Amino acid sequence: MLCLDTSSLIAYLQGNDGADVDFVDQALVDQVGVVSPVTVAELLSDPNLTSTLKRTILELPTLLVTEGFWERAGLLRAKVLRSGRRANLGDTLIAQSCLDHYATLVTRDRDFKVFVSVTGLRVAVPFP
Repeated sequence: MLCLDTSSLIAYLQGNDGADVDFVDQALVDQVGVVSPVTVAELLSDPNLTSTLKRTILELPTLLVTEGFWERAGLLRAKVLRSGRRANLGDTLIAQSCLDHYATLVTRDRDFKVFVSVTGLRVAVPFP
């Protein structure tokens, strides 16, 4: 299962190139791509979103928030902050969703690098 991050989905929808975009394309073709609830919210936040794109986003399989999610996410963020590094709340929630569902994250956002080193979060495209 590949969890498609907002950054990679936007790049895909804009027709950009990149290894992450290739993963998004293949994940959608193979029907193994999912999104986190946070990604849905981020994508729907675009004030210029077309109704067609809105329907497409809402049709993507979305990871469920499991029992204890909020506590685990809070503790994950505290762990990263305690290490002296930055942890955006949205990124933390996406990382925790991936960890809960053993999903590999497809992203171009380097902010997730901290979650790879602190938690072992799996990413489809290694960070340089």
